[in-house]
Amino acid sequence: MKKRKEKTFDSNIEKELKTAQRSLNKLKKMEYACEEDANRAAEKWLDEHQMYQFKELSIESKSRRMNGKRGKPKKDEKLETYYLIKAKIKVDKRVIAQKREKLGRFILATNDLDLTFEEILSYYKSQGNIERGFRFLKDKSFHVSEVYLKKESRIEALSMIMVLCLFLYSIAQWKLRKGLKDTNKFVRNQVKKPTQSPTMRWVFFLFRGITELTILLDGIVEKRVANMTDELWDILSLMGKECEKYYV
Repeated sequence: MKKRKEKTFDSNIEKELKTAQRSLNKLKKMEYACEEDANRAAEKWLDEHQMYQFKELSIESKSRRMNGKRGKPKKDEKLETYYLIKAKIKVDKRVIAQKREKLGRFILATNDLDLTFEEILSYYKSQGNIERGFRFLKDKSFHVSEVYLKKESRIEALSMIMVLCLFLYSIAQWKLRKGLKDTNKFVRNQVKKPTQSPTMRWVFFLFRGITELTILLDGIVEKRVANMTDELWDILSLMGKECEKYYV
């Protein structure tokens, strides 16, 4: 994460420098009634752009005729004096170093003081799997939204059954993925590319065309499984004999 963020960080520094330079150009066009006001404006600009320092800074005074009159001023004519900021900026390397040091860092907090740093991080990373699991349970294909229960005990019972189903689903998915990696086999995904990390939902979809045929030959009834492919047989072999027996 740090390497990825550093690449973005370096790119953003260049963009922000251009933005800061445009802001400074606007500041340099502003006119001030006194030198003190100009200095205050320069200090305020630095407070708002803490990644930069003034490489050069000076306050320049200029005079002009009153009431917007043009041309050369007359002798003893009273002139209006105003002040301009002249400045150049550079990146403050100290601030940049401090920000770079924090790249890739994030805070994980827990009230369980017995957990190690590695365990906290492991639990944090596994949250995504949990969220995907419950998203799977809430999928429209399960029609859970069509089940209406009033009694609290029945809602709890349904929730328990759903969690147990998700538990079995997760075990099956883990077992298949592990088997594919151990045997260096692959399953085609939704875009026909080989993968060793298929979801069980996709595997169920691959099995959707499997059907059982009942054939009557000379008074003898035979049952056979139709539409099986080598890929599906491989999947069954990895899932174990407990699953194979239903198809053999």
